[in-house]
Amino acid sequence: MPRHSRGFDTDAAYAHLAKRDRKLGAWMKRVGTIAPDPRWRKSFDPVDALARAILYQQLSGKAAATIVGRVETAIASDRFHCDTLARCDDATIRACGVSGNKLLALRDLALRESRGEIPDLRRMSVMDNDAIVEALVPIRGIGRWTVEMMLMFRLGRPDVLPVDDLGIRKGAQAVDKAALMPTPKELIEIGERWGPYRTYASLYLWRIADLAAPSKTETKRSQD
Repeated sequence: MPRHSRGFDTDAAYAHLAKRDRKLGAWMKRVGTIAPDPRWRKSFDPVDALARAILYQQLSGKAAATIVGRVETAIASDRFHCDTLARCDDATIRACGVSGNKLLALRDLALRESRGEIPDLRRMSVMDNDAIVEALVPIRGIGRWTVEMMLMFRLGRPDVLPVDDLGIRKGAQAVDKAALMPTPKELIEIGERWGPYRTYASLYLWRIADLAAPSKTETKRSQD
């Protein structure tokens, strides 16, 4: 099986996108070069990362960090795994500020890890994007968007386009000067011209959405 490297040549991606899509290229020139994400080269634990993604959902960064810190104290570990999460009963974790739904999601994640259902980094390196999505979305509380963020920002996969993301859709609307945001289905078709560097195009679309917005409030990376 071919092994997928983490990260990609952003200079090559920039040149490719600017050539394939002149309208996007004009915006890219305005935004400036986006450097490679340093997280592409750092090792991480997928189970721990997914647990933190669950805890951060629908909360501000500060509030989520507080809850994560409480859970780390309760389990006496800074790593979320089936063995560490098993150190506390449900009531103790709920007392940390974790909602009932998130607790169920954490327990499901831990159970699946104990069964060997969660691929580690080594296994992910020989899995394509769709295979990773298919392996992780059955976990309670983990949707396609969450996995796509892992693919983009942690695994450094070059060709990911989160078509359900509001910021991406707003950015694409601004690039094409369209009256309406493209639907996810329409964005799939639009994004064909950005392959095989749709991840890099997405990074620009988020920036473009912010620049095109009438207010100075940054567009959140979410599906809401």
